[in-house]
Order: sequence, then C-alpha cells, then structure tokens
Amino acid sequence: MAGDRTRERPRSQASAGDLLHLVRSGRAITRGALQEATGLSRATVGQRLDRLFRAGWLREGAGGPAGAPTGGRPSLRLEFDDAHAVVLAASLDTRHARAALLTLTGELLAERSGALSVDEGPERVLGALGGWFAGLLKEAGRSADAVCGIGLGVPGPVDTATGRVVQPPIMPGWDGYDIRGRLGRAFAERTGGAGGSGDAAGVPVLVDNDANLMAYGEQRTGHPDCAAFALVKVSTGIGAGVVVGGQIYRGIDGGAGDIGHIRVPEGAGTLCRCGSYGCLAAVASGRALARRLTEAGVPAESGSDVRELLAEGHPEAVRLAREAGRSVGEVLATVVTLLNPGVLMIAGDLAGTPFLTGVRELLYQRALPRSTAHLDVVTARLGERSALVGAGALVVEHLYAPDRAEERLAALGL
Repeated sequence: MAGDRTRERPRSQASAGDLLHLVRSGRAITRGALQEATGLSRATVGQRLDRLFRAGWLREGAGGPAGAPTGGRPSLRLEFDDAHAVVLAASLDTRHARAALLTLTGELLAERSGALSVDEGPERVLGALGGWFAGLLKEAGRSADAVCGIGLGVPGPVDTATGRVVQPPIMPGWDGYDIRGRLGRAFAERTGGAGGSGDAAGVPVLVDNDANLMAYGEQRTGHPDCAAFALVKVSTGIGAGVVVGGQIYRGIDGGAGDIGHIRVPEGAGTLCRCGSYGCLAAVASGRALARRLTEAGVPAESGSDVRELLAEGHPEAVRLAREAGRSVGEVLATVVTLLNPGVLMIAGDLAGTPFLTGVRELLYQRALPRSTAHLDVVTARLGERSALVGAGALVVEHLYAPDRAEERLAALGL
C-alpha cells in the first residue's frame, strides 16, 4: 500500500491526490475528517474533492454518525468509486498463463488460463496475451476505454523501472526485451484501446516478478496487518516474494527473493538451468522432481505434472516432494532468521502436505526458536489467482498514489 504521502508535504498543501489517499486508506472518510487531517479549510477541501468527483474517482455514500458530539445531521461518507475503471492482469509461468479482468478493488470479472510457453519468446507470448485481453473485455461487456492499466507477472527478475527482465534463467530470449511496449501494442492492436505503455496517452503497463505479485496479493488479501511477509513459490522453478511494511521488497535492481539459485550441498554436481551447479532449484523445484520421476519410470515434464501426481497420491512423487521440502526448509531457516517474518507462505505446484511437512521439519530444526516463535507457516489462500490479484493491486496503487493521481487529474483537465 502506498505510504502516508500527506506527511511528505506541509498539511496545508495537501493535494486532491492526498485527499484521495486518505479516503482510500480509511484514515479520513468525511469532509470534516479531511479538514482535521490536513488542516485545509472547508472551502479548499470542497474544491479538491470536486476534482475527484468530476473524475469519477470518489462518491458520497450513506451518512454515518454525526461528526460533532452535540449531534446534528450525519456526515456523508466518502468512498472510492471502483466502478469507473477496470484493470487487466496476467501471470506467466514457464508453460502456462493466466489472465483476468478485475475491478479496482480486486474482484474478478472474467478470467482465462491455458497453455502458453515462455520458450516461444516475448513477441509471440505477449501478442497472445493481447488476444486474451480482448476476449476478457468482450466476456465482461466492457470496452477497452475502461481499462486504466495492465499488470503482468513473469517468472524472472525484473527491473521495475524499465519493466524488463534481467538475465532470467528460465526465460530464453526475454533478457532486456521491451515487455511494456510490446504488451501495450498488443492490447491496442487486439482491442482498439490506447497503446504504447511508455507515453502519457497509452494504457500504463507494470511488470514485476510473479512471486513478488503473489506475495503482494496474498498479503493484502489475507494478512494486511503482517509487517513482514514472505512467500515462496515452488513450481517449475523456485522464487520468493517479500512484503515489508505493505511494500514489495525488490532489492536494488529487482533481484531480491531469487532463492532458487542459492547453492546447497545436496546439489553438488547437478547442473541448473542458470548454468551453475548446485542450485536449490536444480534439486528441489518442480522441474527437478519431474526429471527424477522420469528417471524412475514415471513420465513428468514440469511442476504441473508433479502436482497432478501428488494429487493422485503417487508414492514416489510424495516421497520426493517431502525430500524437496526439507531442502527448501534448510534454506528458509536462513531466510527466516534474516527477515523475521510473521507469515511464511508456501505456494506453487508443490505447495501440498508432503512438501510443507518437509519444510517444517528442517525449518524448525535449523532456525533459532526466537526466529520461529511468532511465525505462521501456511499455504496460499488465493491459489493460482494470487499473482493476478497482486498485479491488479499494484496497478491501482500506482495509478492512485497521490502524486500520480495529481498528474492524471491534470491530464484530464481537472
């Protein structure tokens, strides 16, 4: 969630964007409360709210309790109007993708999933997503003009300033590619909407690592009061997302959370797709388990195949998943000691009982009791939709942050 931007400038200079933030955060939901929070006069608050009303971003709802102890008419409640626009979101895995149309408060209006391999390259994959977006809008009966932004999760490290992936181990052909520009054009070509994510006239496109977006969606939806939240996605690869103080922690260039490439003793001599030997992903990911199952005479190609075998209770898959959980749990003991999170969430294809049991065995054995005394180790609540919800939330928080909201209001002539 965006920080309290009203503290970054004198209260008397609080903008319409600051007022919107106060309403959306629940800190001030009446005109009187906004006056008290900002120090602005009644007339100035009214003028700035009028800009938000004309943009369709705020509305006045049913009255609440009277603001003054002496009584009087109930104050009208100010509410963020989530009906004025929609958000498109998509999440890529190595062999599958999901896409959705969401309201500004995260409700799914339409959804699609299917086979789409990142190995086909960004031109083909992002072009296909443009077609998916057109289908979602048609299904929900919404126009392209209603879309205020697009969010995309990818299985690799992302420089969020540029929206480009940086040396992704499992995304051949994507390194440094202009994802935002191509997806913006694909959206425009297939829907007739405004294209070109880099310019002011186009629909903005935000790109982030899929584990980051999964963590953001899960934290905001199920654990909003958790100050330090960590999610580990174990599917074809392994990655982690961290949310601290309501914000995604990405490191200096998007590389935070790439725990799949930490070296582990049991991986010595095993080649990882990144080109190194001994990575955690080379021995404990869905891809690694699929390889070992195939060698044992049980055909499997990816994490999704392993997930199906686990759902069937296949004994060798169960054994390997628990063993993989132990390997991941040993690495997570260090992660938990460093971050001291309140929630550690396991997500992805392997996030079932056998894997979780293995994680807990090694995590509690290796980590200091002080680090795990207040730790909840859980599985994802949103399942395969967590990255979509996180992508949608990321777009909304970006577009309606105080400074960005001011820019958009000015562009609307308000």
